[in-house]
Amino acid sequence: MGYFVARRLLDSGVEVYGIDNLNDYYDVGLKRDRLAQLKAHDAFTFEHLDLFDREGMLTLFSRHQFQYVVHLAAQAGVRYSLENPFAYSDSNLSGFLNLLEGCRLMGVEHLVFASSSSVYGANRKVPFSVDDRVDHPVSLYAATKKANELMAHAYSSLYQIPTTGLRFFTVYGPWGRPDMAYFKFVEAILGDRPIQVYNQGRMKRDFTYIDDVVEGVVRVMQRPPAANGNPDNDSQAPYKIYNIGNHQPVELLRFIQVIETALGKTAQKILAPMQPGDVTATYADVSDLMADVGFAPSTPIEEGIGRFVDWYRQYYKV
Repeated sequence: MGYFVARRLLDSGVEVYGIDNLNDYYDVGLKRDRLAQLKAHDAFTFEHLDLFDREGMLTLFSRHQFQYVVHLAAQAGVRYSLENPFAYSDSNLSGFLNLLEGCRLMGVEHLVFASSSSVYGANRKVPFSVDDRVDHPVSLYAATKKANELMAHAYSSLYQIPTTGLRFFTVYGPWGRPDMAYFKFVEAILGDRPIQVYNQGRMKRDFTYIDDVVEGVVRVMQRPPAANGNPDNDSQAPYKIYNIGNHQPVELLRFIQVIETALGKTAQKILAPMQPGDVTATYADVSDLMADVGFAPSTPIEEGIGRFVDWYRQYYKV
């Protein structure tokens, strides 16, 4: 996601400074290939830096006067949080705090940060609204994202930092993360291997194409929230939360069918039980996003998956 946002900003003439620790959570080669494309822009500067590096982060902010900070880095993945919980506390909690301190010290004009639809956890009311309570996370990953929202609000309130959090809903597309289901499905089907279909396929996801996500991020960037930006609640901070989702949940078996059609090949399916930390459905209410920035994601999965499959075949030469 960071790659696409950076590319969009660079193409529009904005100078971008990017950081990444290039860890091996997934294929580092894929990360480096993305990075190589960004480095081709004269207006792009990269620093190999971990958010968890407190001194490094403070040095970064002391040396540069950033106008906007778009924070899309995190330890992602619901299932991996069951295996390596400390990676989430290091990156998503301590790392995020380091970022907030940098924004405080340098007085950035607007901080935009990634939250997640996972914060809705066990909520049963759909579509998920930013006005819903999100007090029942069902994974550590989700809990760290809820914590990010609380931490960001505290800093926004204390130091009047205009801050916007974005709850992303199942982002997919070219150059995506290989640990995501759609990526694994395409890889397995082309390799004549079976795919695991959790909860017997009785799940729905609000799949959101990457171009729609980037459009939402860029529009929100240009609209820092004002103090008392949420008149319907008790907050006086210049702080706002939006959902960014396609607001059209798709059943998992239908999603697999779209992938099969794009590949021209049928999947071998192994129906498996629900996995710990998963939820049965996600569904975004994007009315606030539409009202404030005049945009809502709308790319159909047939179009988005088609583009991903084209990219996958070209990148992996299959």
